[in-house]
Amino acid sequence: MSAPCPHLANVPLVTMTEGGCTDCIAVGDTWVHLRYCVGCGSIGCCDSSKNRHARKHWELTGHGVVRSKEPQEYWAYCYPDDEIVSTGTDGR
Repeated sequence: MSAPCPHLANVPLVTMTEGGCTDCIAVGDTWVHLRYCVGCGSIGCCDSSKNRHARKHWELTGHGVVRSKEPQEYWAYCYPDDEIVSTGTDGR
């Protein structure tokens, strides 16, 4: 199966670090779901969270691919192309 965009062709399945959205934690806020930046390992909150830190991280750094950091969710998302792909493994 081919990736829907070139950014999702080779998503690294490294073990994700523990923890929550570092920006939310810094200001004492909460999140809905977590996303893991495959470019640098930053952990941010999803677009359903009020702060949308994962998206803000992409806008600031250009790191456009994230993996879900939620249990039993095995997918990656590309912000620039608005595409998603199953990773087929937890990679944790």
